[in-house]
Amino acid sequence: MKYEIVGKTVPTVEVTLDKGESMYTQKGGMTWQTDGISMSTNAQGGIMKSLGRMFAGESIFMNTFTSQRDGAQIAFATTIPGDIKAINLSEIQSGLTVQKGAFLCAEPGVEMSVKFSKTFSAGLFGGEGFILQEAKGKGMLFLEIDGDPIERELAPGEVLKVDTGNVVAFENTVSYEIETVKGIGNIFLGGEGLFLTRLVGPGKVILQSQNFNDFAGRIISLVPKQR
Repeated sequence: MKYEIVGKTVPTVEVTLDKGESMYTQKGGMTWQTDGISMSTNAQGGIMKSLGRMFAGESIFMNTFTSQRDGAQIAFATTIPGDIKAINLSEIQSGLTVQKGAFLCAEPGVEMSVKFSKTFSAGLFGGEGFILQEAKGKGMLFLEIDGDPIERELAPGEVLKVDTGNVVAFENTVSYEIETVKGIGNIFLGGEGLFLTRLVGPGKVILQSQNFNDFAGRIISLVPKQR
């Protein structure tokens, strides 16, 4: 399998497959394909894992695209302006925790499953609910990024505090907590909300420069209200 990420505003990952190679994505994830690609729809990983994906904001059924000849191509695009992050899971032994909605597509060797936040506060106030996703296995995984991607490699014990919604993924060696913004004035006047995501190393962290939910909220606030 070979791939190329094309475009800047709403990018696409173009994948070239040899005979027998496959990629899977959620419902509606495919953008275009050449001749020689067959599609099958199934509950990737079984019914229980499919229901878990539903709670994580993904589609219950996944579409698997398999090449019937060498050199067939298929493309998957982001849904909003941003970027695509390619990750070789074979290089991440601990696995990867992924925010819901970030999955774009992957090779069949990548297993996506539901993951519950370890603490009540993280689930209740973390901005993504109690449910995240976990990616394990071997092969290429492609994540959808809002805005631009930022990568940080945290040393053991190193702390990174991130605004809610700007965390895309992190290695399972990184602990995930929620902390309250200190100071009454900061809470009510600072405009940064009540909580920050606290990531503690060691491990890699992938962030995004844009939080699309916040962006959409700002757009909605500017729409004239009907009288």
